[in-house]
Amino acid sequence: MKAAVLGQPISHSLSPILHSAGYRAQELSHTYGRFEVDAAGLKQFVASLDSQWMGLSLTMPLKVAAFGVADVLTPLAEISGSINTLVFGEQIVGYNTDIYGIVQACAEVGLASAQSCTIIGSGATARSAIVAAKELGITHIELLARNSEAIRQCDAIATELGITLIAPAIAESQWHTSDLVINTTPANVAAELLPEVAAVSGLLLDVVYHPWPTSIASRWQLAGGAICPGYLMLLHQAVAQYELFTGIDAPVTEMRAALMEALAE
Repeated sequence: MKAAVLGQPISHSLSPILHSAGYRAQELSHTYGRFEVDAAGLKQFVASLDSQWMGLSLTMPLKVAAFGVADVLTPLAEISGSINTLVFGEQIVGYNTDIYGIVQACAEVGLASAQSCTIIGSGATARSAIVAAKELGITHIELLARNSEAIRQCDAIATELGITLIAPAIAESQWHTSDLVINTTPANVAAELLPEVAAVSGLLLDVVYHPWPTSIASRWQLAGGAICPGYLMLLHQAVAQYELFTGIDAPVTEMRAALMEALAE
C-alpha cells in the first residue's frame, strides 16, 4: 500500500522519514513518497491514484485546495477550514491532524490546559491553532496578523467555538503575559514582529522545526519562558495520520527516534 506527502515546496519535508520508520518498525510493506504538487494540480494528482493508495499528507499550499477533493469532511477539518490529511476508501475523507498535533505537543511539555493564548499568523495553521486552543480550555485569543480577510475568518471560527478573539496592533498586544503563544509564521517572521522578548512566563510553541532553535525560540528561552519545539507537533500529527492510513496503533517510539536522528543531521 502507498501514501505520500504533497506540497510546494516539499523537498524539506520529514514526513517520509516519520512514516517510513513506522512501517519498518511494524514490518509493513507500505511505501511513503514525496511529491511536489501545487494547488491547481491536486485534483489531477488524486484522480491519477489507484486502489493501492491509503491516503495523502498535505502541506502548504494544499490545505485549502483539498476541500475541492474531499468527499466527506470531519468536524475538525470543517470548522478549521484546513485539511492536512486525505484518507481513501469508498469516499475520500478530509481530516485535520494538525489540531491533535498541537494539543499533544503542548501536553508533552506540561501544558494540558490554559486560559489565554496569542497566535502569530492567520493562515491554515493559525486556524488549526484556534481549534486546538479550544481543546486546551482557552477562552481568550490575541491574533497578531495583518491580513484583514484572514483575521475575519479566524474570528468567525473563534466565535463559533465560544472564544473571544481580538487582533490588536503588536504594540498594544499582551502577548508577553499569555499562557501560550503559538507562532504559525515562517522562520524569522516572528522574530521580526517581536524583536524584543523579555520577562515572559508562558509557553511558546513555534511550529517551525528547522532550523531549530528558531530566533524567537532562542530569545524566548533566554527570557525565562518555556519552549515547545515544532517538531513535537510534526511528530504527533504524523502519528495521527499513520493510524488513519494503516488502521493500527503507531509505533511512536520508533517514529520519534527517526525524527530526532534526521533533525540531528
